[in-house]
Amino acid sequence: MKPIVQISLDLTNIDEALETAALAMRAGVDWLEAGTPLILAEGLHGVRKLREAFPNTPIVADLKTMDGGYLEAEMMAKAGATHVVVMARAHEETIKCVVQAGKDHGVKVMGDNLGCPDMVAGAKFLEDLGCDYIVHHIGYDERRGIAAQGRRMPSPLDQLREVVKAVSIPVQAVGGLSLEQAISTPTYGAPLVVLGAPLTIDADAFKTADGDLEASLRKICDAVHAHGDVDISN
Repeated sequence: MKPIVQISLDLTNIDEALETAALAMRAGVDWLEAGTPLILAEGLHGVRKLREAFPNTPIVADLKTMDGGYLEAEMMAKAGATHVVVMARAHEETIKCVVQAGKDHGVKVMGDNLGCPDMVAGAKFLEDLGCDYIVHHIGYDERRGIAAQGRRMPSPLDQLREVVKAVSIPVQAVGGLSLEQAISTPTYGAPLVVLGAPLTIDADAFKTADGDLEASLRKICDAVHAHGDVDISN
């Protein structure tokens, strides 16, 4: 599988999100993600605006669905999303409902293992229930809380190889990765590279040290795409 670069639009204003998305697409990004903050701020309207502006681009709606799975996935599919996210910690029936909605409405389902006591087992559980992709995810609050205690901050790279080995569907690693680490994830067998807060010097805004986000993104996309095909078979 060819590596894919996905940018997470974790913004709270649709105009700013559209501007950042356009810049990202010029730089060579493959997928756009309507991040959870954007969905909370703009809802279906935000996804529709992204779809209108980028009619042929995959759009991930990071719903982090925990209940009401079919309806949430259906609504986002009708708004123009091509991928939706359901949490492994949701009830099994909710995950099944999202998967069924995906089949009925032509969207792919990304299963997120954030918060699982056993991250590898969580990923396998999601695959067994029919998810199309795995999001191997160490959460923002978890990372910050552990670091505040003076302990080593966990990283999705800690168990990435084990997660990739446990499943036969594509994996992406999310959560506190540096740019260099994010770019390296295809070497772990995880072809979906997500860019978000690691791009920044301010974790709450898209800003780079030199102020040229587009040039930085272009270099990142070139580096990721240069990996060539990623073998996800086990």
